[in-house]
This record gives sequence, C-alpha cells and structure tokens, in this order.
Amino acid sequence: MKACNLIDGHWGQSSPAGGVCIDPATGEPVAEFVDASESDGRQAVQAARAAFERSGWAHKPRLRAEVLLAFASNLEQRTPEIAAWIVRTSGKLAPGAAHEVAASVSELRYYAGLARNLWGRVAELDQDCYSMIVREPIGVVAIMVPWNAPATLLIRSLGPVLAAGCTAVIKSAHQTSVVNQLVLECLTNVNQLPPGVVNTLTESSAAIGRAWCADPDVDSISFTGSSATGKRIAEATAGTLKRLSLELGGKAPAIVLEDCDLDLAIPQIASGAMALSGQMCTAIARVLIHQSKFEQACSQLSKYLGNLRIGPGGDRASQLGPLIDVANRDRVLSLIEMGERAGRFHLRGGVPAHLPEKGAFLSPSLLEIASTSSPYVQDELFGPLVIAEVFHSDDEAIERSNATRYGLAASVWTANQRRAHHIARRLKSGTVWINAHNKLFAEAETGGYRESGYGRLHGVEGLNDFMESKHIYFEA
Repeated sequence: MKACNLIDGHWGQSSPAGGVCIDPATGEPVAEFVDASESDGRQAVQAARAAFERSGWAHKPRLRAEVLLAFASNLEQRTPEIAAWIVRTSGKLAPGAAHEVAASVSELRYYAGLARNLWGRVAELDQDCYSMIVREPIGVVAIMVPWNAPATLLIRSLGPVLAAGCTAVIKSAHQTSVVNQLVLECLTNVNQLPPGVVNTLTESSAAIGRAWCADPDVDSISFTGSSATGKRIAEATAGTLKRLSLELGGKAPAIVLEDCDLDLAIPQIASGAMALSGQMCTAIARVLIHQSKFEQACSQLSKYLGNLRIGPGGDRASQLGPLIDVANRDRVLSLIEMGERAGRFHLRGGVPAHLPEKGAFLSPSLLEIASTSSPYVQDELFGPLVIAEVFHSDDEAIERSNATRYGLAASVWTANQRRAHHIARRLKSGTVWINAHNKLFAEAETGGYRESGYGRLHGVEGLNDFMESKHIYFEA
C-alpha cells in the first residue's frame, strides 16, 4: 500500500520522492508513502484558504455536523482494517489499537453535536443600544500529527477544527502515514464535504512544517510532539502571531501514598507506565512512593513489569510491544546502560533474546533515583524505563512532582479521597487522575502546564483555539 497526498479533494502522487513505513516488530517495510514537497504544502494551504473563503463551509453548522457524523460512521465500519495498520506501523498492541479507533469515533460524534451549539450572546447596553458577541472560525488550521497515536491525535484536533468551521492542512508522521490516509478516506468518502476543506501531506523532513509556520494564510497550528519542537514552532510563528495549540512533552508522576492498596494499584501503574512501551507523553514516567511502602512497592512493580509478555502487537498474547524503531530502542538501551552510575536498578531491562533481531523490542526497567536534578528525572525518556523516587510527606511528594519543567499529567494513589483532592489541586499538571491513569475522554479537556504546552484539546474548550469572538454593536 502507498500513502498519497490529498490536495483540493484529490488523492494523488504529486511528488516522485517517497519512502517506506517499517513494522517495528520485524524491522521490515510494510508500506510506502509519497514524500510531499514544499510546493505541495503551499498548494494545500491555497486549497484550504479557497475552501474557507468561498465554499460556505464556515457558515453551515448543520452541514458540518452531518459530515462529522458520516465520518464517524465510516471510521467505525473500517475499525478492523485501520486498527491492524496502527499495529503494523506503530507497534501498538491490538486491543489498544482498536480502542484508539473507537475513541476517535466517539470524538467525532461529540464534536458533531458541538458544531450545532456554537452560541454567542447579546447584551442591551442602554436603551436601544446592543452589543452582540458572535463566535467565528479562525480560518485555516495546520495540524501536525505524531506517530504514537495516529488516529486519536489526528481526530482530537481535526474534530474541533471542522466543528468550528475551519479548514485544515495536515502533516502526518511518515511512520504511520498509511493510517492517516485510511482515516481520512473515511472523510473524503462523505459526498457533502466540499473539496479543499481537508488536505493532507506526508513529509519525512520538516520543510513543510516550517513553511506553514511562516505562511500568513495559516491562521492556527495544532501540534502534538516534543517540547523542543513546540518551542521552535512558537518562535517560527511569532512573525505572524498565529494561534497555537501545543500539547508537548510530559514526565508524569504517580504518587503512591502509604494507605494505597498495592495489589490493586500496581497493575494499573504498570499499565499506565507501559502504554505503547512508555512512548506516550501522558505515560507514567516517575513513581513517587511513600518511604513506608517503598521497598514493597518497588518489589511488586518490578515483578509485575518483569513478567510482562513481550511480543508483536498483533499477537493477542503480547502485553508489551516494540518501540517505534531500532534507533529509539538503542537510545533507551544506552540510558539503561548508564543508569548504574545514576541510581539503583530494581529491574534492569534489555533486548529480549527470543524476539527478532531487527525488531525494536526492549524489556522494562525500574531505576531508583534520589536527586530530582538527575537527567533521568528531568528529561522525557520516552521508553519502558520508569524512575522510582521515595518521599516522606505529602509536601515532599508535591514538591518532587512539581520539580520538572513539565506539567501534562499525574496521578495520585490512595484510599483517602479528601487527601487525594488536596494533593491534586497543588500539582502543576493539566490532568490529575485519582486511583487511575491515562483515562481520556472526548468530553474532558486535556493539556499542559509550563513546558508541556498551552491550549486545550477535547471538551468544549477544545474549540477555543480554532475560533474568534467578534463584537458587533448596533442600535435598534
């Protein structure tokens, strides 16, 4: 299969350049993609601008709702096919891939409802004098999608973009470009969609993304990825003052209090840490444990992680899949090899001998670190390497949790709900789960504090970065 580019309603191969999509479990190519050029990127923006200005899309909320609902139904019908390609190109476990598509369907249906509920307000300022506030779409939105949840991370931006009445240009991750095409085919097969409302390209470099940052015809950018790249986008867009929605890196702590039931919590903490082998910005990266439970919790967590069955995502017996590629596996492996000098291993992982040599598999590690200034605590490691830290009081747990530059997600594990809420309010994090982790819903906003980004996705606030408020004054 070959992933092509979509410009102004036409799927095509406008560029002779191309590349391959690799199965992380085997290291073998499984698909191809067309590598778009900067010229393709400019044509996509022009098509989106024309559709926004001339098609009437921006002023037809009922049409937008109908398109989103049809998109959702088409996506739901193709769930097995799309989930299989998520597994094949990202390494995600099959149940997680199916859940990802289902969550995308839910998101589309949620924003279909909001498309018909974009209310403004009217105020009588004085006799026969009125101010009307209307909500309008911002214009053309550039969506840049990573590989680690290619369906969900596309739809959670595209859903509100379309509901708001904007048009879109999309840059997919080349690793999962096939998934991007299959998902968007479910949209382009909707006859009511005007040409040019959605355009998508695949690029293995960053030239198109840089061009969109500087292009005055792009009004907003929605980006999910690293904090370093998010900062470069913020700098590159300063000249045009674009609206930005940035969900960036994370270093999510799980705070385990002394009254926590470890038998219940440990499997959930392990699951939260090993989601996509730790390659999620909301995955548990640090486990902060009260000193009275520290050794016991580390022992139980090490045992649980060490017993996970590692294998290809398509194997239903697998409990942990590969990393995205061998280069990232080797990067995390080098961190493990240097870990002895930084702390104490409770569980030391490595490359499993029984799996394909070209596969990007790596078994989990649990490394105890004392200093919050350690790079293992401060940096996003993005792999199956979890950091364990000890604390002695709630204040210390909160201080340690807030000691990084990130603030995307966290969780608190305790039998005391009042205490959990007290801690949650003091954590500098956009999402805090209590006795759970990685529970995400279309209805509930997510986003980061500090260097984990700004703006919100999901929920009613997910529309804000793609809309403007206009004041219209009139006298009766």
